[in-house]
Amino acid sequence: MGIKDSDEEAVEREKRIAELKRQAEELAGGEMAEGGMEETPPEIEEGFWQHVVDYEKAPWTTNLKQLEEAGIEMPPPEALNDEQLSKKLWEVIHGLALLRVFLDDTDHLSDRELYTELWSDMLREEVKAMPPDADGAWHLSPLGGGSEEDIQLQMKYYADEEWRRQFKEDFPDFVMPEHEDPLYDRDRFLPQPDYGTASEQGPN
Repeated sequence: MGIKDSDEEAVEREKRIAELKRQAEELAGGEMAEGGMEETPPEIEEGFWQHVVDYEKAPWTTNLKQLEEAGIEMPPPEALNDEQLSKKLWEVIHGLALLRVFLDDTDHLSDRELYTELWSDMLREEVKAMPPDADGAWHLSPLGGGSEEDIQLQMKYYADEEWRRQFKEDFPDFVMPEHEDPLYDRDRFLPQPDYGTASEQGPN
């Protein structure tokens, strides 16, 4: 009695998964840890290990370089007047969205302050040159460094009362700042992974 086609396919998938695991371990220098995938459907497991291998093989780059390769020039902030800078900032924001990179928590910064942070720091961090994935997204925040100042700003401008209360319970020595509304109104217009109509347009 021969093996059913579905069984043959399952066997071939297991071989592919085993080969992907071998490649992943080799690319990681033998330090690849795995676990917790016993209940994962084989097709999902294969996709996971394929992603791991693709990630490990991908070269390093920066979002700044990716934008420039896409034809978006990134002049230094001091080379732009305020009108030029605001226009350039939104060009960069939408360019990042095409790379599946989305900004969060920017309303405490002016256009010039945000562009300066992007140009001088945030977009110069090394990232893997992975092709954009419609089902995935990376998020960048000026408050993503986790410093004391970042946490203060997060609690001051963006945390709701429940979040502030819980944070104070978890860290009783933390000096909680008074809540203030951010000075700027940008975040609600920022592109999001679901690309809502309002978020695509930007402010008028």
